[in-house]
Amino acid sequence: MSLAGFIVLVSACSGRGSNASLNKQASVSNSTTTTFARCTNASVISSWSLTRRAEQLIVVPVEETDVAGIAPAVQDGVGGIILYGPNAPTDLASQLSTLKAHAPGGLKPIVMTDEEGGEVQRMANLVGSLPSAATMAVTMSVSQVQALATSTARAMAANGVTMDLAPVLDLAAGSGSVAHPTDGPRSFSIEPSVTTPYGIAFARGLRAGGVIPVVKDFPGEGSATANTDAGPASTPPIGQLERADILPFEAAIKAGLPAVMVGNASVPGLTSRPASLSPSVIEGLLEHQLGFHGLVLTDALSAGAITDLGLSLDQASVEAIAAGADMILYTSDNAVGDSQAIAQALVAAVKGGTIPLVRINDAVARVLAGKDISLCTTAAPPG
Repeated sequence: MSLAGFIVLVSACSGRGSNASLNKQASVSNSTTTTFARCTNASVISSWSLTRRAEQLIVVPVEETDVAGIAPAVQDGVGGIILYGPNAPTDLASQLSTLKAHAPGGLKPIVMTDEEGGEVQRMANLVGSLPSAATMAVTMSVSQVQALATSTARAMAANGVTMDLAPVLDLAAGSGSVAHPTDGPRSFSIEPSVTTPYGIAFARGLRAGGVIPVVKDFPGEGSATANTDAGPASTPPIGQLERADILPFEAAIKAGLPAVMVGNASVPGLTSRPASLSPSVIEGLLEHQLGFHGLVLTDALSAGAITDLGLSLDQASVEAIAAGADMILYTSDNAVGDSQAIAQALVAAVKGGTIPLVRINDAVARVLAGKDISLCTTAAPPG
């Protein structure tokens, strides 16, 4: 999908915190005026049941060797699935095609995975091995990184994957692993002047190859105090982030990149809550201050930084959507059951007034925009 197409579709469908208007057109014939409602994504979304809308905001996890296991969630109409595992089956494309056929009304879920390079690759056996981001930055030119990302994306798309949860735009250095507080080699550099061009090149390469990039982990976790998967962590104070860590994200937003993942670390001076649950981070910093109006995904809401607060997965999901996130990610041993519980919690939150209906509608519109779907030309799923 072209950047222009993405922007036009987002603009047409939604705006955070405001209702998309239902446009009308008049037809005049034989002195008689008849008014017809013009079909828009917003008008179709408003006809769906709350459960149908809530399902589109959920990303269900699955091992790439067992994708059929989440067929019930796809039949429910979830908006996305995320693949885990180190080695994808050689027939992944056909398995995903069969799975997507279960989607109601033909609204296929986004298929995501983490194909960053280095230590974080889910399907290297199908798309080829990638160097770590840190290695790319010291051994390759920006144009070479973009070309490599394009070829990788083409292979991902050929195997049925439509979104890559990459590149990492965090600022970090050293040889640490993903189990350490900082990103280590998952980051291109500790310097914004290096991370920015390399990260944007990787993202543009993915788009050129037909895969949606997701820059992460906003607003920057390269110097976080701990790994949020294991427990609570905080970034440096917001003033320090604004002078360094946020700069690559700001550049990516100006470059028109379509999706951002928000991390689970708290941000001193801005929020004591995990960023993924904070309206100050998502609506305040990301949207209003930096001007981002694309798709917002959470980091895994099953992470230790979330559960340490005493929040269940469905409670955290309600907080995240209310804060401005559009899609919920999580890990689980009961992925289908948890997706249904999240949907029920979101519906209850709307009915109880915790989440405004316009917030749900807006999030659904952004998910559909990310998929480049017009409900007026695509068979709409049952309400």
